[in-house]
Amino acid sequence: MIPENRPLSMVAALATMESMISEQITNTGSVMANHGSIQTPAQTQLRQNGSSNGGPSERKRDLRWRPAMLHPASLRVLLPWLTSIIGIASALCLVIAWFPSTVWNTPIVSSDAPAHYYFIRRLLDEGLGAALHLWPHNSFYPPLFHVCAYFVIKIAALFGVQCSIYAAFNITWIIASGVIFPSGMLVLCRYFLQRWNRGNPISRISQASSTPESSSVSEASNVSNQQVSSAVNRQYNATFDATFVLQNLIGLFVPVLAVSSVCHPYGLLNAGPLIAFGFATSLLPFLIAATLRLFDAIAAREHIVKWLVITAVAGVVCLVAHPRIAFTYALILVPFIVLRLPWKLILGAFIAMCVGAVAFVALMLTSFKSDRWANPASWFHSHQPSKNLWESISFCFTDGLDGFPAILFALLLIAGTVAAFVCAFRRAAVRSSDSLSAAVSTVAPVFSADADALVSDAAVFLVSASDLPTASCSDAADVSLSAPSEPSRPRRNDRLRDVIALTAAFLLVTLVYVCTVTLVGALPNIISSPWYRDENRIMTMLPLVALPLLVIGFNALSECVSVCAASASFVPSASSFSAKNGVSSVPSLSSASAVSSVKNVSFASNWIGPIAAFLVIAILAVSAQIVCPSRTAARDAIIAHSSLNQSDPNEQLTEQKITVLRKVMERTGTQATIISDPLNGSMYAETLFNASMLYPIINARTDVPSVPFGKVETAFASGDGQQVLGTVCPLTDAPEYFLTMGDQAQSLQSFPYRAQYDSFHNEELIDAYVDGGTLVKVADYSQYGQGWALYRFGCAD
Repeated sequence: MIPENRPLSMVAALATMESMISEQITNTGSVMANHGSIQTPAQTQLRQNGSSNGGPSERKRDLRWRPAMLHPASLRVLLPWLTSIIGIASALCLVIAWFPSTVWNTPIVSSDAPAHYYFIRRLLDEGLGAALHLWPHNSFYPPLFHVCAYFVIKIAALFGVQCSIYAAFNITWIIASGVIFPSGMLVLCRYFLQRWNRGNPISRISQASSTPESSSVSEASNVSNQQVSSAVNRQYNATFDATFVLQNLIGLFVPVLAVSSVCHPYGLLNAGPLIAFGFATSLLPFLIAATLRLFDAIAAREHIVKWLVITAVAGVVCLVAHPRIAFTYALILVPFIVLRLPWKLILGAFIAMCVGAVAFVALMLTSFKSDRWANPASWFHSHQPSKNLWESISFCFTDGLDGFPAILFALLLIAGTVAAFVCAFRRAAVRSSDSLSAAVSTVAPVFSADADALVSDAAVFLVSASDLPTASCSDAADVSLSAPSEPSRPRRNDRLRDVIALTAAFLLVTLVYVCTVTLVGALPNIISSPWYRDENRIMTMLPLVALPLLVIGFNALSECVSVCAASASFVPSASSFSAKNGVSSVPSLSSASAVSSVKNVSFASNWIGPIAAFLVIAILAVSAQIVCPSRTAARDAIIAHSSLNQSDPNEQLTEQKITVLRKVMERTGTQATIISDPLNGSMYAETLFNASMLYPIINARTDVPSVPFGKVETAFASGDGQQVLGTVCPLTDAPEYFLTMGDQAQSLQSFPYRAQYDSFHNEELIDAYVDGGTLVKVADYSQYGQGWALYRFGCAD
């Protein structure tokens, strides 16, 4: 029903109440002014009939305990936990089922993987003290992921299990991706669900109608009125059930949908892998939820210190995982800051962001020397667009899903967002109209004490008849039947603020993604530069904004379906009206018809929406696991990267290179320093066989002062044997070796500083050092590859 029909419904309900009172007076004969000093035989018989049906006191007790029977405290506490555990367990199973089995014993052969393996190895060799200087040149790298892998190995050792670096790496990734990330998304989405349904007028009416005051009826009420009141109470209790169940049903599938997209976590394991950034992304939903709770505390002016501490701790944890996650955090939080904070805090937040941006620019200018800083259009000059405009936009609206699930996700996202805006705007509009409780309080004093009981029943009936279809889009303050005031009332237009903020955050993420994968020029470079203009990093932001917006939309669509179903079902037939006492102009709704109508509205308005939402979200979640070529392609790529059967003998790792590295370690041991071009795959000897490689990762950074890497490269490229020995021999007290294993791998040609290692595979230069005695060949591996050999530097030791 729309608000314009409320006066008509009120007239019908008041006419019904008048008819009921007339019938009561006719049956009971006369009524004294005190309504209790004289009892007629009819009243006595009515009391006896009431007692035979349970009596008013028993009926009130029944109404009082019905919510407890429908919702035992234990069930209400356990059901959210149960659905959460099932949802997270399902997400974990999906991640484990997807995870490539080939990487448990061999490394992922990619650009960043050797560094992460090396960081874990360094923690094992030097202890947790190395967490603050993991790089080979002892500078800081975000250590949280590697510290977790370190603890996995140590905990396994306590139980007598020897866990390899690769196994610890994989277990940590699975826990972060299959447990932490879906748990965080569940916390974030349930936060928005609770705000959306907080103060829901239907639940408020349910609580009010189940209290002794609102459920009391006159002892002189007839049995049919008791049936109507009981049916109405059951209706609102069922409404409260439906809202509660819907939140848990949606929560059941949120973890599954969180790990259904290739955007995160699967894409980052293939890209690099970008492990540290992915770990921070998995933690980010907790930080966002904590920050939004802090905003709520600021608005309510209570528990501010508590949520400030929680937010600070969560922020530190995310920064330790990867500091660059702060850009994602700021991008998503900007709309919420603008819409939900006082203007002074808004100003302070933007000042802090500006300070952070200046510090970031200063860091980049001092850390990376370039002559292109003044020309943003020349930044990322090697970057090439990977999608056209339509493809990039559709990718965002489908959350990176494929096929039918992608279409369904986009349709639900758009339709749900529209429904959420409609509900939010309608709630704001309803506030301007008079509340129904005010109308009831105006009419109620006209009647006597016995009539008051009838008004109570009819008032609840009136709410069900005229306000139930619009209750889902109304504010808690609009409809209240003696409901106790909440200590912390929600702010006005909370729904509208959340929908606008989530939509704005989603559009901001879409803008950054489109700038990264489609647009070129100075402005796109500037916008996407905090994420290195890397598509894989920006993809991870999509689930963080798309899923909460989808959940809000699901809830709004469910309400709209319930509204339509209730409006269609609550249509009393013409036969339910009859003339009373010869007055044909005053309709009287029969009790049987009223009970039937209330039951129809109860089922339609309470359960059709949640059932429809459950079916749709179940179809989406299941189909996303069946139709998933993007995830399958990512898995196949990782399997290919971890395979040793490569067609190109110069790739990073092959069967031949594994054999050569094993033979090298048998000769040199783990203490001797081995110098080699890391781009030929020799860097993996650090974690495969615990070798001491001078270049354990592809980027040891030669621009850092007081480190040997740049000096060794410069000396080796000079052609001066004495300079080479003078630079290499003092590195350690153990012997120093040089290993050749062919040219640089084709898969690492995108490394921008690969030319710094060219001298390490220059055969003419190597032969000259051999002829001059600077290098002494100690092992020949030419049977595995042309020019492969192990040399020892001609140092005095």
